[in-house]
Amino acid sequence: MKAQLLDIFRRRHACHLFESGRVIPAEDLSFILEAGRLSPSSFGLEQWKFVVLGSPRHKLALQAACFQQPQVGTASCDIVILAKLADLHPDSDYVRRLLAREYPGPQLEGALRNYRGFHANTDVAAWSITQCHIAAANMMTAAAGVGIDSCAIGGFLPEEVRRIVNAPAENYAVALVLALGYCAEPAGEKLRLPLAELVEYK
Repeated sequence: MKAQLLDIFRRRHACHLFESGRVIPAEDLSFILEAGRLSPSSFGLEQWKFVVLGSPRHKLALQAACFQQPQVGTASCDIVILAKLADLHPDSDYVRRLLAREYPGPQLEGALRNYRGFHANTDVAAWSITQCHIAAANMMTAAAGVGIDSCAIGGFLPEEVRRIVNAPAENYAVALVLALGYCAEPAGEKLRLPLAELVEYK
């Protein structure tokens, strides 16, 4: 299992041009989305929403909002990962409902007090976006595991992306655009710094 996982990580790369017109099977797309859904999240609040864009019209509009990066328009589909904002307010029904799953019965009120203090002292948008990145990483790994290439895109015009997916600014921040498909070009050598340069033991 360890060798299989490491092989997936070694094979996964940022694809900058996909085979236009080649469609991801529905069951594989569902598998990738499920990997995102099952991802861990702070307080168990599942800060993400996934909007799948598969029509040529939507993909071209999104490509324009992503500084014309070609992988967006040639992808089989693009997943816009939205970070929840309004739902994360301590007084929202959403927070109460999800915290109640983790902290049932009399534990809930204490958990809500704890979360209220955290929320008041946190950059909520930045925090929510980082949670979405966890889901995105799991989705890219899952995609690589079933032979689907990906590219995580952080360069975009947030207002334009929100307009395309009809996501009000008060409700969502755009966390990431994830392009999925089959790479049109072979992957180059994967280059990473050695562990000795990255890890320090105390």
